[in-house]
Amino acid sequence: MGKIKYPKPVKLIVGFIFAQGKIFFQAKEELVKKFGEIDFESPLFSFNYTDYYRKEMGNKLWRKFVSFKRLFDPEKIVSVKLFTNEIEQKFSSGKKRKVNIDPGYLTLSKLVLTTTKNFAHRIYLGKGIYAEVTLRYIKGKGFQPWEWTYPDYRSENYLEVFNSLREKYKKQLEKEEKGEDGKEGV
Repeated sequence: MGKIKYPKPVKLIVGFIFAQGKIFFQAKEELVKKFGEIDFESPLFSFNYTDYYRKEMGNKLWRKFVSFKRLFDPEKIVSVKLFTNEIEQKFSSGKKRKVNIDPGYLTLSKLVLTTTKNFAHRIYLGKGIYAEVTLRYIKGKGFQPWEWTYPDYRSENYLEVFNSLREKYKKQLEKEEKGEDGKEGV
């Protein structure tokens, strides 16, 4: 029988797709109230990898990523996704969202994203939420995509963001192991 080992706390990452900066700032503030201080915000990226969101949100879309300072228990990712769905609904106009919020988490070996959509490479977590390993870390190469990884997550800009966040996370774990930084839950 294998011995149960619990995972280390993970780094909460949230990606936003939006047309209006004001909506991004308002949605981000809702997340800060819930999850605490942001320790990283990516540059603003033009989001032109798919037409999927254009009918709903408009033609000129933007992408931004944020991460939160406080590390958290990966078991809580379902509640995070349910909360971000509530925020999307709050900022919707009728049935049209004004912001898409994609939460996930980063470990030293992978980037995990959550979704409400099932598919062959996704695992059901509960309450209608699925997860997929979107990127994997390969020593000497950094984060690398899988065959199912979305085109934008394959881009050099995004990979640079996640490799940078991995280094930040690695330093946080080292501090925690030395007792310099306490883990708090979400």
